[in-house]
Amino acid sequence: MDTRPIGIFDSGLGGLTAVGALVKAAPWESFVYLGDTANAPYGDRTPAELAALSGHNIRFLLSRNVKAILVACNTSTSNAMDAMVRQARGTPVLGVISAAAAEAASGTKTGRIAVLATAATVRSGAYERAIRALLPEAEVTAVACPRLVPLIEGGHADPSDPALLAAVEAYAAPVRQAGADTVILGCTHYPIVRAAIESALAPGTALVDSGAASVGTLLAELSARDALGDKKSAGARQFFCSARREDLARHGAAFLGWQMERVDQIDIGRF
Repeated sequence: MDTRPIGIFDSGLGGLTAVGALVKAAPWESFVYLGDTANAPYGDRTPAELAALSGHNIRFLLSRNVKAILVACNTSTSNAMDAMVRQARGTPVLGVISAAAAEAASGTKTGRIAVLATAATVRSGAYERAIRALLPEAEVTAVACPRLVPLIEGGHADPSDPALLAAVEAYAAPVRQAGADTVILGCTHYPIVRAAIESALAPGTALVDSGAASVGTLLAELSARDALGDKKSAGARQFFCSARREDLARHGAAFLGWQMERVDQIDIGRF
């Protein structure tokens, strides 16, 4: 047993989709969540910038004595994983891409899989590599969606929002054209607008939530290490951000369906 918290980070609101999945699956686990809202969005950053930003996030979470770190950010996972593992100095670091790729590869019936992701994630080719390692004959269509994170962070998450619908339709069109039967939401922000995305895809298209998929992998890893928390107790929840604390608290509470008791703002550059 290990009652220390799990560390989770993303560039902003998106990683809260993983938080929601963790609370549902393992309510006894404590966690520390960091949204690097001062530097969001990450999707248009270079690999060097992403390694530097992700390093700050890793060091902050290590300062909170976490037992493992879930990188609930596809962009960081696809561009800076090796650097983060080095920064963590032996603390387990898990990303979101492998678990989502495995779920998509096992679930597709046609072998046609699409990935909706940030520009940096698409450029990295990480999803194509992960999927084809499991399903070599897969036809993978990767679509960069640069407008979605700024819209979501700006509060445009209602499925009837005209700006959101216009963006989603533009990104869904190549997915429909490719005939994909499975779509990976390759950014943890995207499940927040899942309803809008579903409405723009062909009926019956399966969606894979990368954050939720990775939570199962994380819990399996902790179990293998005999590092799960005390199942008789409710886990503690701590939230931090690097800017716009009120926005994270307001939008996050609306998405999660429960009030964050406290959100602390930190200077991420100090770490």
